[in-house]
Amino acid sequence: MTIVTSQSQSIPAGALCRLHHIALNVANMPASRHFYGTILGLHELTGSEIPSSLVELVKQGRVTNFRLPDGMILDLFAEPDLSPPSPDPTLQFTRANHLAFDIAPDLFELAVRVLRDNDVPIEGEPVTRSTGKGIYCYDPDGFMVEIRCD
Repeated sequence: MTIVTSQSQSIPAGALCRLHHIALNVANMPASRHFYGTILGLHELTGSEIPSSLVELVKQGRVTNFRLPDGMILDLFAEPDLSPPSPDPTLQFTRANHLAFDIAPDLFELAVRVLRDNDVPIEGEPVTRSTGKGIYCYDPDGFMVEIRCD
């Protein structure tokens, strides 16, 4: 692998201040909307909340947008012919590893119970690390999602 370097200036450290959005391709939009909106409780953008550049795609059912309380956006793009190379969701199939959501520590056990009550596929048991607790599950397309707390 060749690394190309340039004498040009770089973006100053700290100029990129937060992640604005994540876009996921999903095979089953209704199932994914239910998972992210109903089960995980994310706020789905509707009406004037939808960016004008996406209004037509949302009307066509090709895009759905969610906003997290910190302002980050999760975009879902309908790709009905999408399938991972393996039906086994434990095998990594993209360069992205997982999507992680923070939750208040006093709501962590509730989140675990909600995942289980909704038969969401869970990877193992909740884990405890020096940084906090987390549980890993899979969205309807087999993409790994972590819910974690400090």
